Amino acid sequence: MPTSRGMASKLAALPEVFGDGRWLAHRYDETNDSVQFRFVPRETQRGLTFLTDQELGDAPLAIFSRAECVAEAHKRTPPTPRLIFHSAYCCSTLLARAFDVPGASFGLKEPQILNDVVGLQLRGGDPRQVAAAMDVALLLLARPLGQREVNVIKPSNLINPLIPLVTALRPEVRGLFLYAPLETFLGSIARKEIEGRAWVRELMWKLIHLRQADRFGFTDEDLYRQTDLQVGAVGWLAQQALFAEAAQRHAGYRTLDSETLLARAPECLSAMAALFELKFDAEAVAAGPAFNTHSKDRSDYSPDQRDKDRERGRSLHAREIEMVMTWTEQLAEHAGVPMALPSGLLG
Repeated sequence: MPTSRGMASKLAALPEVFGDGRWLAHRYDETNDSVQFRFVPRETQRGLTFLTDQELGDAPLAIFSRAECVAEAHKRTPPTPRLIFHSAYCCSTLLARAFDVPGASFGLKEPQILNDVVGLQLRGGDPRQVAAAMDVALLLLARPLGQREVNVIKPSNLINPLIPLVTALRPEVRGLFLYAPLETFLGSIARKEIEGRAWVRELMWKLIHLRQADRFGFTDEDLYRQTDLQVGAVGWLAQQALFAEAAQRHAGYRTLDSETLLARAPECLSAMAALFELKFDAEAVAAGPAFNTHSKDRSDYSPDQRDKDRERGRSLHAREIEMVMTWTEQLAEHAGVPMALPSGLLG
């Protein structure tokens, strides 16, 4: 990644970039301790599934050192981060899209810069640099996309093991822990066939390296011998443990399951608006495109179609899912991890 401040200044000066939320903080370069910004207006972001290199393409670029970004931030009052943490396959992208309310809020969908911080941790980076990188990422991502708006940040679930760091850096944080009930989660993995089964094993590899599988007493060989859905269930349970611990320790966190979100969308949105200190018409948002189109391809996607897709995953793999459910419930009881999380959003 180029690091010349002169290159960046030809396109935009740092005060201009920092003051305009359309300049997305996109990548953290650990080698040069610098931040890459990409100019991504609301209309462009609205059409993207996630904020990745592949989807952003050749959006205009500016690069500044982390120290310059922090110094600029200290000239202003940094906004309180609002975050949607999730354990995957739980309507998190849908919910992030719902916060596209001009004049009130916008949802950032899995910004790459947070994955860069996790990558640094996975590679055994200096804890001080990991903390500094997370600090600047939170500072920059909280900058609103539009005037008088609030950004709601939905990281990828890779960040979950670093929730304690986020909380320590930003004690004022407001966050939601979103998850699918285990049976729904396993049905989603099974329905996605080889892609879903490969994904849960990739996630488990990362959880092992971030020391999140230790609490269950499995060796690497134990995990290798488990079926794909067992591995998926252990990963789900590890994230439940992270969410439960954070929600019990910090008053700014609430929890919500995907079934409640879909069944009681206006109530959930109203409660989230209160949690995140936002004002918008929850009924109108619940009736809008986020809840009625597919989060990935934007095709029409009714609640009935969503239910049919879920039932297909359950019915084709019912025996395997039932066996893994029983096994996981016993494991959860032994490890003291709740299957349903405390501190619910709706009380």
